[in-house]
Amino acid sequence: MAPGLDDVDQRIVAELREDGRMSMRALAEKLHISRANAYARVQRLEQSGVIRGYRAEIDPVLCGLGTSAYVTVRLRQAQWRSVREGLRSLRGIEHIGLVGGEFDLVLLVRARDNADLRHLILDQIQGMEGILNTHTLLVFEEPAPAGATPPAG
Repeated sequence: MAPGLDDVDQRIVAELREDGRMSMRALAEKLHISRANAYARVQRLEQSGVIRGYRAEIDPVLCGLGTSAYVTVRLRQAQWRSVREGLRSLRGIEHIGLVGGEFDLVLLVRARDNADLRHLILDQIQGMEGILNTHTLLVFEEPAPAGATPPAG
């Protein structure tokens, strides 16, 4: 259990991760607490930064992003902050992870097709000041998130 979160807070977080659009009434009923308690707890979790926001989970392929890859990046250590900011400005980078090991960053990138992916990696990412090299791991298939309905076919 996370520090400062009791069992009810943990259950609220778990329920909202499954359905961020759940009403306070439904949340309160599911957890057997009052609506006022649910409102107060969710508000506290938001204000403390435990809940950072709500978003739609999208299918990248149905949104026109049919090609995905993980890209490992080695960079000049002193430039990691400026590289991170530069990467954040690029369309197609879904996740940036600063890691330890033989490379410094792991990126999840999404593109329309291989030509778009090539442009993103070879022209935009590798062209950034501070990037030493990259290694691309093409994603062939991604399992649907838990609770998602798989596409027909």
